[in-house]
Amino acid sequence: QVRLVESGGGFVTPGGSLRLSCVLSGSLFSLYDMAWFRGSPGNQRDLVAKISATGRIEYAGSVNGRFTISRDNVRKMVILQMNDLKSDDTAVYYCHGKSSSKVDYWGQGTQVTVSS
Repeated sequence: QVRLVESGGGFVTPGGSLRLSCVLSGSLFSLYDMAWFRGSPGNQRDLVAKISATGRIEYAGSVNGRFTISRDNVRKMVILQMNDLKSDDTAVYYCHGKSSSKVDYWGQGTQVTVSS
């Protein structure tokens, strides 16, 4: 069974940084397209950043230049480095993976709060 587990969320003041990680178990990570989404519980989840199995990267305009997504296929991990955090970045961040058969998998989410 494929599982995604996020970690690294927390509370920071505006301008601070956080590093989120997501570890996949139960499948061949290198073949998955990975992404980070964010939203509040019960609301739509918006794409933050994605990195394909081949390394193609895209960012939401609101985070471009501040966030960096990367992947480590040996450790089966996707990372979201978040710098210069703003209050509007406050959300639950979810790790997402899509298999080569186009099946979607989601992590449980990790809370990021940016506030003075």
